[in-house]
Amino acid sequence: MEHKYIPFDVIEKFIVQIFVNVGVPHADAAIAADVLVQADKFGIDSHGVNRLKLIYLDRIKDGIQNPVTNIEVVREGPTTAVIDGHNGMGQVIAHRAMQIAIKKAKDYGLGMVAVRNSTHYGIAGYYALMAVKENMIGITGTNARPSIAPTFGVENMLGTNPLTFGIPTDEPFPFLLDCATSITQRGKIELYAREGKKLPEGWVIDINGGTKTDPDEVISDLIAGRAALTPLGGIGEEMAGYKGYGYATVVEILSAALQQGSFMKMLLGIKDGKKVPYHLGHFFIAIDISAFTDPVDFKKTTGNILRELRASSKMPGHERIYTAGEKEYYCWLERKETGVKFNKELLNEFRGLCIEYNLKEFLPYFEE
Repeated sequence: MEHKYIPFDVIEKFIVQIFVNVGVPHADAAIAADVLVQADKFGIDSHGVNRLKLIYLDRIKDGIQNPVTNIEVVREGPTTAVIDGHNGMGQVIAHRAMQIAIKKAKDYGLGMVAVRNSTHYGIAGYYALMAVKENMIGITGTNARPSIAPTFGVENMLGTNPLTFGIPTDEPFPFLLDCATSITQRGKIELYAREGKKLPEGWVIDINGGTKTDPDEVISDLIAGRAALTPLGGIGEEMAGYKGYGYATVVEILSAALQQGSFMKMLLGIKDGKKVPYHLGHFFIAIDISAFTDPVDFKKTTGNILRELRASSKMPGHERIYTAGEKEYYCWLERKETGVKFNKELLNEFRGLCIEYNLKEFLPYFEE
């Protein structure tokens, strides 16, 4: 057996219960579980349930992430707010921040919320889609622990820093651009390590400017500062790596400067050799389409743009052109009948969680 599929509702119930067992209030646990499971529904396995233990449970256990989220609004205007998340659950903080941005956009046409002292919030697209469901454009970004080297540099300075857009259309799925400003991200490298696959050349640069392809070695070297991810465009300027570097910097600024939060090396999660909270920053923007034009007309024009792109001339050997968000939609149509994909290693990890958190009623689901 290479993979086993487990229904989404089973996994979601399991994650909610495990979060509750470590002290997360039930309503907050439901939000966090929904964000994780949504990643797997969309095929974004690098940010799905496989990160439950490593990114969330272990950090709560280590005392660097608070299971109970205390959200404080420290500054507010008609269209803006600054939130301090006090190192609570990133998904809960982000969910509340986008709710505030949406409410302000309904009242004034635009809303923006900046967040400091947060934690990993999962897939950025989840929050952009919250705005899309309200006939709005949603934009979000977050900084992260240092991973990306600046162009012509070899030191990991910037986070993978996604810049994410959700835009309503008249099609069954929205336009959703949710990607890091690096060529890849840590979660995908962790996924390659789980699957025993080599990384493509050019994803990771070492301290001598060479490329690294062993995922296990890369993970340890990223932590030790001996390797860095390359920005979108890759190494140097020949393939426009400076563009990814520039966008990553924009996200870093918007995730730190407006809210006077932490940035770059302050986000390492280590101080004096000890684990400390990551103090991440995020930003959320909601734009009410009806403040500009009729939402029906907007969605039709947006759909026409996307359809014309997909109908344009194809490269030889390729049958389709996709637009952002389309593959995620088709993945969901396929996976809603199958569930979350588990490999042997992840099944073993979840069996261990069943025993550790006394959830033995779920054990049969994670047997090979």
